[in-house]
Formats: sequence, structure tokens, C-alpha cells
Amino acid sequence: MSLILRPTTERDLEFVVRTEGEASDAGVVTRQSLDEHLKYLTDKDIRHLIIEADGKPVGYLILAGLQDKEHETIELRRIVVAEKGKGYGRKVLQTVKKMAFEELNAHRLWLDVIDFNERARQLYASENFQVEGVWRERYKAHNGNGRESLVFM
Repeated sequence: MSLILRPTTERDLEFVVRTEGEASDAGVVTRQSLDEHLKYLTDKDIRHLIIEADGKPVGYLILAGLQDKEHETIELRRIVVAEKGKGYGRKVLQTVKKMAFEELNAHRLWLDVIDFNERARQLYASENFQVEGVWRERYKAHNGNGRESLVFM
């Protein structure tokens, strides 16, 4: 599998918004506007990347905190993979960890994940992310029934 991460361009944003919309409908990410993604492209504290497999976009990710020189902490703010079950998520996560620690000189890489997203939580745990806390009942459930918590790793 040929997998690369490349900077997101304005031309990619239609794919990003569509892919994010599908993940949002499933309740695993919050939807952001096209304008918000457009702002990320020029924000020096953000790295917005397209995930490509064999030359075709299959997802995107957002890293934040690139300007945190004092604490050297980077947030994996978002990772959305459109094609599940092909190993893209694991490969991207391994690449992001290497990028964060070797290229960006981070001391810490962290993320949060909605509590019911077992698939993602298992992947993160298998890649040595540790649960560090839970923000209980942070969001109203996407289906309108109850509340959902965020797990910090």
C-alpha cells in the first residue's frame, strides 16, 4: 500500500467537507464549515493534511499546537478515514507519531475521542496511547438521546 500525507489545498476541501459530513452523521466527529477548514490552511499553528492511498484521497487529518514551543505539545485534532478496514488509520497514526516526535520535536502527542467510538479507541490503545481522563457527558448525543463523553488519550 502506497500511503502518503500531503498538505491540503483549497481544491481538496470539497472532499474534506463531504468526508467529514459522513463521519459527523455517524456521530464520531463534529462538523466544521468550509470556512473553518479554509482558515486552517493558512494557520501556522495547524497542519491540515490529506491522506492519499495509491494517489487517491482516502481521508484527512488535522494537527494543532505546532506553535507550542514552550510545552512542545501537539494535538491530533482530527483524523477521518473514509475507507475503513484497509489499515489506513494505523499506518497514518504511525506516520503522525513519527512526524510529531521526530520532525516537529514534540514532547507529547494527544487526542480525544468520543467514548462510543470503540474502533478508534482500540486503534489508539494499540498504538500506545493511554487513557488519561474522561470529560463526562460533554456533548448531546448526535441522535438526540442522552449525552456523550470524550476520552482523552
